[in-house]
Amino acid sequence: MPSKIKVLQVIPKLGYGGAETGCYDIAHYLYEKDCVSYIVTSGGDLLKYVDRKKVKVIRLPVHSKNPILIFINSIILTFIIFFLNINIVHARSRAPAWSCYIATKITRRNFVTTFHGTYNFKGKLKKFYNSIMVRSKLIIAGSNFIFSHIKENYSEFIDLKKKLLVIFRGINVDYFDQTSTIESDEIKLKKKWEIQDNRKVILMPGRLTSWKGQELFIEAINLVNIELGYEAFYAIILGSEQGRDLYKKKLVRLSEQYRMSKQLKFIDNCKNMALAYKISDIIISASIEPEAFGRVAVEAQSMQKIIIASNIGGSNETIINEKTGFLFDAGDAKSLSKKIMRILSMDETLLKSIGNEGRKNVIKKFNVEKMCFSTYSEYKKLIN
Repeated sequence: MPSKIKVLQVIPKLGYGGAETGCYDIAHYLYEKDCVSYIVTSGGDLLKYVDRKKVKVIRLPVHSKNPILIFINSIILTFIIFFLNINIVHARSRAPAWSCYIATKITRRNFVTTFHGTYNFKGKLKKFYNSIMVRSKLIIAGSNFIFSHIKENYSEFIDLKKKLLVIFRGINVDYFDQTSTIESDEIKLKKKWEIQDNRKVILMPGRLTSWKGQELFIEAINLVNIELGYEAFYAIILGSEQGRDLYKKKLVRLSEQYRMSKQLKFIDNCKNMALAYKISDIIISASIEPEAFGRVAVEAQSMQKIIIASNIGGSNETIINEKTGFLFDAGDAKSLSKKIMRILSMDETLLKSIGNEGRKNVIKKFNVEKMCFSTYSEYKKLIN
């Protein structure tokens, strides 16, 4: 085995999503294990936090789905792999995975992919495009749900010589920790968001897109208001519209229709998510389509907050229902509203106990250290 493993991770953009933070975490972990770590990306907000002494960054337009650019990227990656003597190339999205596939075929290096989502398809061409994620020597699924999805939909593309396994995504439990926030910062954020101390906060994080279930959330809040009144709590939808102006306007109109303008707040972003969780009482993940993993549910548990999530996809694996959080019938606003009302009436001692169990659950199963170690171990097996 070479004295140092050299790993090149390729990702379209280095933002704040699950795939991106996983790439970032593993890149820095590899340095601590005396490996040489590279990231190829087109850019992204998370880039400014990369420690350039530990991780080398190469900028390429690997976000593009243009077939000509994908091919050009593959040629450039081939030269990079040869020049830097890369052992392992790890792709985390479909377009760059095609470039990596060609480059690793030419260079005969180990090709790894992480299947981060369900990647919808309607026809054979789109399915073929998606299938690049299972053409690697090592295929990593981010959850058991994704593992099953791969087996059900892409089995014809999986060679028996290839390895398919689950490595759960992990989060930084030191960052997502009740004690990591400062009281003065909490006061500032409440003031900025115009939140009064005497009212509870129900938070729904996630980018504004219909499948995340923001409409369902508003419907459920309206049903709770009918029972409890408008003064019982604040509801916050935290997430960027990412160009979906019409969808944002639709959500605002719906909140106005239910006379929630003063109660429901739309917040575009929050740089300190631990702080956003800390000032909240209940966290909601209302996705109407299955989450591949469901980072919100894990982050909320790590912060010892009560999480209510749809009973589909990754949430079924990350939440122990009635013990570390609560699951509701996906797509059912009435089911969600009942869970919210139940929690609002719960004893504080019981709520604290559920919060404690949630953090234990995350530390045991979804710690970033565990994710990084498992990935690194698989890298070593490939080299051996």
